[in-house]
Amino acid sequence: MAGQARLLIEHIETPDMLVGAALDKARASTGVFISLMEEAALAEAAAASRRRSAGAALSDFDGIPFAVKDLFDVVGSVTSAGSRTRLAVPAAPRDSAIVANLRKLGMIPIGKTNLSEFAFSGLGLNPHFGTPTALGREDRVPGGSSSGSAIAVQRGIVPVALGTDTAGSVRVPAAFNGIAGFRPSWGRYDMHGVYPLAASFDTAGPLAKNAEDCVVMDALMRGVAPTNTTAPRRFIIERSLLDDPDLEPAVGQNLLAFADLLRSDGRLVEPRVIPSIGRARAAIGEFGWPGGVEAAAFHRDLLASTERALIDPRVVARLDFAAATPPENMIALRRIRTGLIRALRHELDGAILLQPTVPHVAPLLAPPASNDELFARLNLRTLSMTMIGSFLDMPGLAVASGTDPQGLPTSVLLTGASGFDDAVLAAGRLAPLDHGSDSFS
Repeated sequence: MAGQARLLIEHIETPDMLVGAALDKARASTGVFISLMEEAALAEAAAASRRRSAGAALSDFDGIPFAVKDLFDVVGSVTSAGSRTRLAVPAAPRDSAIVANLRKLGMIPIGKTNLSEFAFSGLGLNPHFGTPTALGREDRVPGGSSSGSAIAVQRGIVPVALGTDTAGSVRVPAAFNGIAGFRPSWGRYDMHGVYPLAASFDTAGPLAKNAEDCVVMDALMRGVAPTNTTAPRRFIIERSLLDDPDLEPAVGQNLLAFADLLRSDGRLVEPRVIPSIGRARAAIGEFGWPGGVEAAAFHRDLLASTERALIDPRVVARLDFAAATPPENMIALRRIRTGLIRALRHELDGAILLQPTVPHVAPLLAPPASNDELFARLNLRTLSMTMIGSFLDMPGLAVASGTDPQGLPTSVLLTGASGFDDAVLAAGRLAPLDHGSDSFS
């Protein structure tokens, strides 16, 4: 393989070279990183190089650089959550559990990536630290909230990055940037040391050039060895989402072409309506998004303080709106959610669901950046499909499905019932556009 691990194993490159190159690219980027950990990263790279020279590498991944969304604690760095209100908090005394797992293997964090403030937007704009944009698509939104992590991968700064996903914050930026991103079932990763948005929905997740690297990172983030799970044979195309009026033609067409390639590989693909999907969408439309209500409760004291004026007004508006949700709505949503998660398992019966990750390609950046009303509408539309998966606790892997006539990436989301993470990840290995030569593994 031509990935970074293979280059290290075959002594073609050293950790010093990989980390130095990553830091050079990071310094040359704009809006991608909130902070860099140059001194520590270079010292760790030198140590990894010495281990490899002595034949004592900690793992095949010893010396590989990665980026960290600025919600994860990294020892010695401030966890800003993309907000000016947190710039004076003490530096983290220890690594978050996931970062610690990667460090045990010798992987090297080079910096903390930018994000939507408090991780509360699907578009990825940040007025305080700049908005990162994709190479060659600087006029388009990056997707959020894990915008910096996705762009760090898309620009080739690092092979993999850590993000978080509450309503779509890994899957959306993966879709907009033609890369892969995985949102697991809730509880799959140890979230100690990760700044929360809505604890009942928050998950971590990897972003990478391809699904294969997401499979590997999923294991490494949990502190276990990667395994090979047999790819599933049965797939279902969710017809109701293909009938969505917001669905752009290229997104739907590329999903159907993706399905045809699965069929040519001997997989069974059936177009069908899954009732729980429509019921989840209806419940969110009627009662609100429970993740938003949790986020508003978490930030209640901050919103009531003088620091409210320091927060992105678009984030404040969404938090205020969520805070006004009647308590009885949350009771109804919890009841509905529990029943639908159970029903979905029976409806899918082990099959993997195919759906658009986002109904449209990455929108132009300038209009929502200058129009708050447009921002709010576009943000809701962008998250409309991934939010359903979060409500139903569906593990989801976003993979590239092609491009539209403008050359903008489209994406398919492979999803399953709660707990079927390994099957979803194995399905990603079938992705026809997912065999790039720059895999880090």
